[in-house]
Amino acid sequence: MRNIFSSHHSNTSSSSPSVSSHTSPINQYTFSQSLMEENIEIAEALINKWNPQGSAYTTVSYLFTDDRKEAKEFLKSIKDLQKAMHFLVTEQSTTSEKLINAQNLMQKAMKRLEKEFYQILSTNRAQLDPESISGRSSHASDLSRTSTSDFEDEIQSEDEIQSASDSISEVEQASTVAMSDLRSIAECMISAGYGKECVRIYNIIRKSIVDEGLYKLGVERLTSNQILKLDWEVLDFKIKNWVGAVKIAVKTLFQGERILVDYVFANSDSIRESCFTEITKEGANYLFSFPEFVAKGKKTPEKMFRILDLYDAISELWPEIESIFSFESTSSIRTQAVSSLIRLGDAVRSMLTDFEAAIQKDSSKAPVPGGGIHPLTRYVMNYICFLSDYTAILSDITADWPLPEQTSLPDSYFEGSDIDDFSTSNIALRFAWLVLVLLCKLDGKTELLKDVSLSYLFLANNLQYVITKVRSSNLKFLLGEDWISKHEIKVKQYCSNYERMAWSKVLSSLPEDSTAMLSREEAKQYFQIFNAAFETAYRTQSTWVVSDGKLRDDIKVSICKKLVPAYQQFYDKYRVTVRDERNFQSLVRFNPDDLGNYLSDLFYGNGISGSSSRGSHSR
Repeated sequence: MRNIFSSHHSNTSSSSPSVSSHTSPINQYTFSQSLMEENIEIAEALINKWNPQGSAYTTVSYLFTDDRKEAKEFLKSIKDLQKAMHFLVTEQSTTSEKLINAQNLMQKAMKRLEKEFYQILSTNRAQLDPESISGRSSHASDLSRTSTSDFEDEIQSEDEIQSASDSISEVEQASTVAMSDLRSIAECMISAGYGKECVRIYNIIRKSIVDEGLYKLGVERLTSNQILKLDWEVLDFKIKNWVGAVKIAVKTLFQGERILVDYVFANSDSIRESCFTEITKEGANYLFSFPEFVAKGKKTPEKMFRILDLYDAISELWPEIESIFSFESTSSIRTQAVSSLIRLGDAVRSMLTDFEAAIQKDSSKAPVPGGGIHPLTRYVMNYICFLSDYTAILSDITADWPLPEQTSLPDSYFEGSDIDDFSTSNIALRFAWLVLVLLCKLDGKTELLKDVSLSYLFLANNLQYVITKVRSSNLKFLLGEDWISKHEIKVKQYCSNYERMAWSKVLSSLPEDSTAMLSREEAKQYFQIFNAAFETAYRTQSTWVVSDGKLRDDIKVSICKKLVPAYQQFYDKYRVTVRDERNFQSLVRFNPDDLGNYLSDLFYGNGISGSSSRGSHSR
């Protein structure tokens, strides 16, 4: 008799028709009793007609599908039957047989509504799938504001549905009707005290949809130990799949379920919460625990970017997660998402620390051939450039993570730039520090090079590579133009030092005083010294490398400007003097144009090419 004492309905006196003040108590009782008995008779006829255990027709047909007008009357009859039962229970003179009959009718009616509720949920899976519902959330919100206090007003006529659905698609129209019917049935059953049966059906069907949705998204239910044992290639694939899946799961699957449950059980906060929790809690908790399991694994450099992808996905979705799982009973889901964020953040900070330590501990002893780009430079700069694509995420992760005191950057590092810009940007300071650690390490690598001039070329090459990578990535905005300009000046200084060290002997092989007159023997001696010095410099540097095309050209032009005019002057002045020498061709091996040809072959790392054939003896 659970429905009789439902607190959702008004007292019998308020629901009974008004009676004239002149009507006697006996007449009033007779009139009310007659009206209630008539209500029971009307309800009995309609309920028995649609009794699930009745005729074969009612067994295979459905009220809300076949006759919406009669469905409206069916719900009204249940409401009238409920009023009659309240009246009967308050009248002590009423026979128990009438009350028992009314209760039996209510049970039959609830059986029919159970069947109708199940049929609507199961046959409208496509129309009520989370994607369709989440895509029309604004319309669902409008529906949820519709008053459903009167069951007889809940089942809309076809004209009303068509009028309300002119601006939406056919699928949306079908889902609108299904959602409206579900809400009508749910409120009727809950009001009659049969909410438990309604909730059971709803939870079974909708939970299967959530579980199926997660399965189709590739969300596997692996334990922490299983994830830790996966090869990186397999785990990498699963992480990429998860990043795509979580966005769909939150914005479509869970969002759609929240919209649907909020609408169907709009009049009961406790039922809305219990249903949504039952449907989503298990799947959502596993979904958001996956990143935490990954973060517990071995922290290697290649995992950094996947960890950041996981962090980015959760942090980006956090407003939706907080809104969708706002119930107290789903707080564990929010807690799990936050826990994963914390774990991922810890993993990133740990990997950044390990990355810096790896740069400082690099112990490679093999000198780079030709003073080219060191493998450490390529690796570190490529890694940092990729990291700079995650600036916003890293800023969040490192916001409350101060740099250790021993890694404070020296003021000279920011000479000519605004250090305050770095001090207000923790992440910019960290990137600047990582680059400085690399440059300091490269400076130590010059000890492996025996030629001092090659050491300067090595530093120029590597610093130019660093600048190029900075300019072509987000590091440009983090480190700023002042940083770039300052380091470009350093490159020029390295190049100048290289030229001075590598070509000083060649330049000094020419007379210091260009106005002084030399004897034939002195001129011959200067030609011989110059030949030897130039050939030695060329032979030595023919295997050296300058990777950056512009830097390579700038260096060669700078050498030409210093060397060719000085040699041109000496050549023009004393070539005639030694022309009659028997070994003239070997004595004057180069004309000024030859020097430019030889220099143009430098810094490709190819060794001595056929350039020597360009000497004057072959012309």
